Amino acid sequence: MKHNPFRSAAFLTSAAELRQLPADAGAEIAFAGRSNAGKSSALNAICDQSGLARTSKTPGRTQLLNVFALDDGRRLVDLPGYGYAKVPEAMRDKWRRVIDAYLRERESLRGVVLIVDSRHPLKEFDQQMLAYCHDIGLACHVLLTKADKLGRGEAARTLAAVRKEIAAAGFAATVQLFSAQAKTGLDEARGALATLLSQS
Repeated sequence: MKHNPFRSAAFLTSAAELRQLPADAGAEIAFAGRSNAGKSSALNAICDQSGLARTSKTPGRTQLLNVFALDDGRRLVDLPGYGYAKVPEAMRDKWRRVIDAYLRERESLRGVVLIVDSRHPLKEFDQQMLAYCHDIGLACHVLLTKADKLGRGEAARTLAAVRKEIAAAGFAATVQLFSAQAKTGLDEARGALATLLSQS
């Protein structure tokens, strides 16, 4: 069985503000996506730990920046899901400001893993996040989740269409099919994360 460097991930802290995050050193990857795209499930599958990130039947439960420590000063950061959380608009605005500041100011951030439901690819938020990463020069890897819900042919067509759309927009993001349920694309995702973390 292939060694999984993310198996060591352990919950470190939750932060509502940037100042509550660990020292800005080492290397981090942020996980972003719509609340119902399967972000927590993807994190758990990549780290091969069923209860690492809290999954919920109610989308939008991640309301803080949740930080998971790897080894050697490396971390994974689960950002609040976008869109579905039943919270006041003022709180949603606060999340947006915190996430915006985090993506722009965090020196140790090496890239973003954007979680996109393969059945509803590149909604407005996904396009905004891709454009945002492009504008600030942040690497982005897209996981087209829940690929097990599509037939093989449909999944391949979706992947090709998303790659084409991203290329047409001039973005440099990489894209893959992924399923936490069927364990599809796990090695590819771990390889992409390892590459991002190794960037200086």
